[in-house]
Amino acid sequence: MTTPRCLLFDCDGTLVDSEPLLASEMAASLNTLGLPFTPDDYITEFRGARFKNIVTELQQRHGMVDPDRLKHTESEMRSNLSKRMSSELVPLPGVIEALDGLANYPRAVVSNGPEAKIRIGLETTGLSHYFGERLYSGYTANCWKPDPCLFLYAAQMMGVDAEDCIAIDDSIVGVKAALAAGMTVIHLNRYPDAEETPDGAIPISNMHQLPTVVAHLTRQEAITT
Repeated sequence: MTTPRCLLFDCDGTLVDSEPLLASEMAASLNTLGLPFTPDDYITEFRGARFKNIVTELQQRHGMVDPDRLKHTESEMRSNLSKRMSSELVPLPGVIEALDGLANYPRAVVSNGPEAKIRIGLETTGLSHYFGERLYSGYTANCWKPDPCLFLYAAQMMGVDAEDCIAIDDSIVGVKAALAAGMTVIHLNRYPDAEETPDGAIPISNMHQLPTVVAHLTRQEAITT
């Protein structure tokens, strides 16, 4: 890569600790529809995936659900999740320190979630001022990870080439999407016993490590140019 000109952060599970809340609400909603699902299923198999894709997979395994009932249940789930995020959500350890330490880099959020959900997460955890309006949602771009187009859309909106971006993501679908987009990728692997970092990505175990890794990449590029 060239000298990094932009940092692209996933939101859920990377910046904010929303995944336990999401897994809990998702399990409750899916079970009311007759689709067996536990919070652990989300963490171990579906983390980072679009809700629509999770439902499609579960219906293939367990049978179809009435579309109108599904739509109503999803709406209730998102409403309940928003309420819980507004009162229970916290940033992941090391996130504030990492963002402060990387203040010289332009940065954006790139998430599969709706923009309203991204905003609630950042506002509740006090992270909004780090990103301003640089929030890129799959629902705005009309494409979702693991398709690389969401990261490519974010790079275009930030006015940089994909190869000039470092993407930071905790989910395998996000890591693979950023790799396919041609970016340098840092994988926040919080579950090393359950998943392996894909080839080509750089693993870290916590956000405290991020500034050191980014600084190393920057120095490494300076040496080779």
